[in-house]
Amino acid sequence: MWTSRPSPFRHGALFIGAAALIAPTLVALQTPPAQAFGTVNTLGQHAEHERITRAALACAPGIPSDGSCFEPRSLDQVAGHKGTFGAVGAPDSDEAATPEAHCDNADFLATPGYPRSREQATRQLLACVAKLQTRFREGVDAAGGTLNSDGGIAPSESDLNKDCTFTLGIPGRNKCEAIEGFGRALHGVQDFYSHSNWADKAAADRPLGTANPPGLGLPAPSPLLALSTGRPPLASDVPRDLSTGCFSLVPLVCAKRVAHGDLNKDTGLIDPVAGSTADPTTPRGRTADNFDRAVHGAITDTRRQWADFRTALAERYGKSRGETIACVLTHDAPARDCTPR
Repeated sequence: MWTSRPSPFRHGALFIGAAALIAPTLVALQTPPAQAFGTVNTLGQHAEHERITRAALACAPGIPSDGSCFEPRSLDQVAGHKGTFGAVGAPDSDEAATPEAHCDNADFLATPGYPRSREQATRQLLACVAKLQTRFREGVDAAGGTLNSDGGIAPSESDLNKDCTFTLGIPGRNKCEAIEGFGRALHGVQDFYSHSNWADKAAADRPLGTANPPGLGLPAPSPLLALSTGRPPLASDVPRDLSTGCFSLVPLVCAKRVAHGDLNKDTGLIDPVAGSTADPTTPRGRTADNFDRAVHGAITDTRRQWADFRTALAERYGKSRGETIACVLTHDAPARDCTPR
């Protein structure tokens, strides 16, 4: 997830790896203590996933959605709001120990004796992409249920009178299920830019090594994250020096490897409207403009994923039904606004 993870807790912005074990009932109901889950604004965290998602997908205030953005109540479900995870935060409620959900452990350094080969690192990266593609597809599959068999809107499957629940496999309305698949995919996509060296730079005043891996300085969106295709990237498409950080609760697993703490750009201030950044707090994030690079990479790719999701809806359900489904997902009153007149 988009958060610094100080030992010994995984995904420390929310500390949910430990919290989920201590309070599973609270996690399942998404009724955590104030400021503890989802839109965390404490413990050095600033709801980075939520703010990135809002900067990428929010409609301008008072402007109805044209399908490319989400109206406020629907965006709350994707991004989260006070006291909730939101779909983009869902992997931190029940997949905190799943590295593929966060694009972790695909670490590599082109130096003699490094504990992992390029091939091992690439396999782990491709496992992340495959998982995110599965989540993306689950969202597209569920989205069809927002319409009746005759193409009309199914009100019981698309209303937002209460927040969606996005944890522990609890089923919900089809609008919620579609948003969950999409949001879980977004989580890993956003993490890729924070947890990898795809877009960042190494510190110029220190030698390259595990504590200062090379930065690739590449633009977003990454072609490796083309989730809508359903096809894995080729191993030959993965840059030789690409790395994501190693993280483990087991002592010494990440010894002599590029660790999460060496690469992550997880924490800092993000304007949820403009996407501008300030005050990065991790060492790699403070290097050059790496936090800003990671945030803007994540924003750019979040917009790409929604555009691709809309295209996937049209390909799966036909142009007319696909456009109606996209309208249902992005509008707060779809029965009123998405019914053809």
